[in-house]
Amino acid sequence: MPLHSLVLVGIVAQTLAVPQPVRDRIDATARELHPAITEVRRDIHRHPELGFREKRTAALVADRLKALGYEVRTGVGVTGVVGVLKGGRPGPVVAIRADMDALPIPELIDVPYKSTVPNVKHACGHDAHTAMTLGVAEIFSRMRADIPGTIKFLFQPAEEGDPDGGRTGALRMLDDKAFEDPAPVAIFGMHVMPTLEAGQVGANIGPAMASSDRFTVTITGKKTHGAYPHTGIDPVPIAAQVIMALQTIPSRQIDAQKPTVVTVGIVQGGNRFNIVADEVSLTGTVRSLDTEGPSVVKGKMDAIVKGITSSFGAAYTLKYEEGAPVTFNDPALARASLPALEAVAGPGKVVAPPPQMGAEDFAYFQQRIPGFYFFVGVANPAKNITAMIHTEHFDIDEAALAVGMRAMATAVADYLYRASAR
Repeated sequence: MPLHSLVLVGIVAQTLAVPQPVRDRIDATARELHPAITEVRRDIHRHPELGFREKRTAALVADRLKALGYEVRTGVGVTGVVGVLKGGRPGPVVAIRADMDALPIPELIDVPYKSTVPNVKHACGHDAHTAMTLGVAEIFSRMRADIPGTIKFLFQPAEEGDPDGGRTGALRMLDDKAFEDPAPVAIFGMHVMPTLEAGQVGANIGPAMASSDRFTVTITGKKTHGAYPHTGIDPVPIAAQVIMALQTIPSRQIDAQKPTVVTVGIVQGGNRFNIVADEVSLTGTVRSLDTEGPSVVKGKMDAIVKGITSSFGAAYTLKYEEGAPVTFNDPALARASLPALEAVAGPGKVVAPPPQMGAEDFAYFQQRIPGFYFFVGVANPAKNITAMIHTEHFDIDEAALAVGMRAMATAVADYLYRASAR
């Protein structure tokens, strides 16, 4: 599999703050837990649940956290779970986030852990995220006395969005005081990634994933008989011109070093073959890796649509809805975390993948406190595990589960030891 990533060189020049005996315990415990965590992942995969319906998954998470001695809150942001572990030594509060929801996609791979729910599948790896993070929770529970600080686990619903069109899971958890009592000063998250092979870890400094906005342009003309178009105002050719002109925003009006996508995904209009429609609507998405990108695109979009429609005597409305912001890794936190990732993955195995135009609501947490979001490789071409996320054939090499547990636990432990030593 071609890997269009930059290998990060010289990461270990910075000494880890977490002591070697603690690192050894993390590694040994992760390897010991790997078979059990694999079964947890398979169990969740067999029973996928859509956003804000994750009742079974949330109950599984809460039960395991309680058994490990965590303080547990349930029903946070509808179906979210928060677990708090107070370490035996003074230090800061740090958060770890895992998402729990599945997608409305059928399972088309023949595996022992195949989804038992028709047309619902963990096609984005949230089953793995939940399982790995439960593994991290158990690792820390076993070394509680040595932890300098407090670790807050956020098991989040509806990262893929509310199936009923409401607010996303991260916002619902924040609304429900997930960042209070105690308040974390930094947050970590991870995502499996099939563009990286199992054993590799991906990390970006700065933008990692794009913002995601939605727009609807409604063009209103004048209905008439299709044989006499001059007696009306046809919104169909106007819409066609608008679609083409919108593509000049990323291609000709935005700095090429600030990746931007404008996509019209839905075109609706008309009611009969021989009638000039009175209205056409265009619905699409805007993606940007620049924090100011969405507002810039919105302004240019409005100017384009206004100019084209007015030249034909048509009217328009533009509805622009802001979605998840840019997933932006705090540079200081990201750089400080890289040595921990390489200590786990090994030399040359930590790479900087190109920032992605997909979006992630982890970004809402990063708007409140510094956050670091990294990727865990799960592809294995030898096992034919290469399918992309959000597809019916997506799967993971489960060997990556141990890598993810070790990477997260080591990075968080290193942060706590470094912060407590200041």
